[in-house]
Amino acid sequence: MKENKSKRNLILGVLFFLPVAFLLMLYPAKHNYIPLDIINDNVVELNAFKSVDNKKITLQDHITVIGFLGKQPLSNSIAASNLKELVYDKFKGFKKFQIVIVMPSGTEAEVQTLEKEISSYEDLRFWHYVYGSDSAIKQLYNSLKIETALKEDLSTNDVFIIDKDLNQRGRIDARDEKEVEANKPITTLSAYDCIEVAIIKNKMSEDMRVLFTEYRQKRKGNFDSTTRRANDLKESDE
Repeated sequence: MKENKSKRNLILGVLFFLPVAFLLMLYPAKHNYIPLDIINDNVVELNAFKSVDNKKITLQDHITVIGFLGKQPLSNSIAASNLKELVYDKFKGFKKFQIVIVMPSGTEAEVQTLEKEISSYEDLRFWHYVYGSDSAIKQLYNSLKIETALKEDLSTNDVFIIDKDLNQRGRIDARDEKEVEANKPITTLSAYDCIEVAIIKNKMSEDMRVLFTEYRQKRKGNFDSTTRRANDLKESDE
């Protein structure tokens, strides 16, 4: 009888403490939340650009993925399609999210053809094209922390994440766990190659979710305002 009672008490104890242990495991994870790194705070606003319908498109107060398809956008349709299917379709329901594609003036007709090709008659309300001069495009691009230069036609397969305060987000230390354990050199992720599906599906999607979590916590008043911003910028310049 005593043995059965002891077994019963043991089982009840395990059933009681398992949920408690699980919650204790979650607690530090929640409070050790690390925001997506600020790698550059000098991104210029879109004042030098216009949309076809003259609607004012701004980076301020939006979470933006910005891309550059150049003077022959149809030749970059694969990058555009990947961006639409793997990023836009996934995040278009999030508050203040937008994709902005920066185009040279004079490409409006070809952009219309591209839009029909990638849209499949779907809702593209949060996907914008803005047009400007070659010099304005270069100035905007050079305000970003970049990994590769623009091609001669002002295009790149890379896209960039810009937060509501015109800060460029990314990873100061982009190494995975195995690379850290192997003491590999630190690499920075400041841009996401739309041709590399694995980068978009894994790294970029993860980083976008982290950024949306940050702003959701800010709205709820749960976000620690003592960010690592100053240290991030210092480390990225070293």
